[in-house]
Amino acid sequence: MKLVILDNNGVINESSSTFIKSPDEWKPLPGSLEAISQLTHAGYRVIVATNQSGIGRGLLDMATFNAINDKMFKAVQQVGGRLDALFFCPHTQQDKCQCRKPGIGMFQEIMQRYSTDLKGVPAIGDSLRDLQAAVAVGAIPILVLTGKGERTHANGELPEETQIYADLASVVDALVKNK
Repeated sequence: MKLVILDNNGVINESSSTFIKSPDEWKPLPGSLEAISQLTHAGYRVIVATNQSGIGRGLLDMATFNAINDKMFKAVQQVGGRLDALFFCPHTQQDKCQCRKPGIGMFQEIMQRYSTDLKGVPAIGDSLRDLQAAVAVGAIPILVLTGKGERTHANGELPEETQIYADLASVVDALVKNK
């Protein structure tokens, strides 16, 4: 089974310093939906693992969060792709939970649900915490320069094995060509 793990804000959709708080604020990044479709057709199970502290901060409720994700899932389907699962952490950093990246709780849930380890699984994100969580479970840390990616890259604290790409579409092109 081929898996790929994606963060959403800054990887699939535009990120916002004030959080995505409504379906109207959710806007896909150019080429991201088509990239997910390409992964789907190449036989990957596409999983989203995302910190969503806006819930814990009271900026959106679960009904709104579900509506935002419904829009994302439908947008992916409209271009022939599929998201197989969504894992999220609703907590804030102050909660000190295990699921919030760079913690590995969401990744442990993925391993349990799919009865596999994540060694060698591409984990694509735009922040250092995405990459740190990937490394902690043996996944391949991949930084995209969209969203917070350029700033993350400029900070220079990337895990040694981090791969860097312009955007999700360029990662997927490389993954599909190499398989």
